[in-house]
Amino acid sequence: MRSFIIIVFFILCGVVPATAQTRLTAGKEGTLLAYRVENGDTVYYVQLREIVIRAPRKFKNAAEERQFWRLVTNVKKVYPYAKLAGKKLHELNEHYLEIKSEKDRKAYSKKVEDDLKAEFEGELRKLTVTQGRILLRLVDRETGNTTYEILQDFRGSLSAVFWQTIARVFGSNLKTRYDPSSGEDKTIEQIIAQIEEGSI
Repeated sequence: MRSFIIIVFFILCGVVPATAQTRLTAGKEGTLLAYRVENGDTVYYVQLREIVIRAPRKFKNAAEERQFWRLVTNVKKVYPYAKLAGKKLHELNEHYLEIKSEKDRKAYSKKVEDDLKAEFEGELRKLTVTQGRILLRLVDRETGNTTYEILQDFRGSLSAVFWQTIARVFGSNLKTRYDPSSGEDKTIEQIIAQIEEGSI
């Protein structure tokens, strides 16, 4: 009876089955639970999903709280684009290195750029300046390269300098590094962790 209660408890908790030397089945279509008998006692092994417990965030005043939730909204808006940029850059790098001819490399880069423009330009134009700045930093987070370095690698130094000048006019910097250990980037990193775990 005790074994049955334990099995039902684990089924209700949505347990992920673990591996061990022997398995026990809970009913006809039940969850498999790993177990081992030690000194006459049955010890069950289960893998529970990770639960992160965080202290409630404390704000000095209402303005700081509004600023935080505005940052959450902005990060949620641009984080998917940064992840996509990381994925696309990885794919681009793999294929780019296989191309021997400089002419073919330029043609390939142009094709990828045109495809991305066609797919995302409309959405990215709707981003605010603040969201754009956050996106630039998150691209560095996802790729390990600043936007300036990426432009320099794929479009050349002249293009990188041109776009850096434009960015500076609007108060941004394509050379900005993402630093998850300090300042706003630290808060962004915490927000991303909560987005990934589904708690925000």
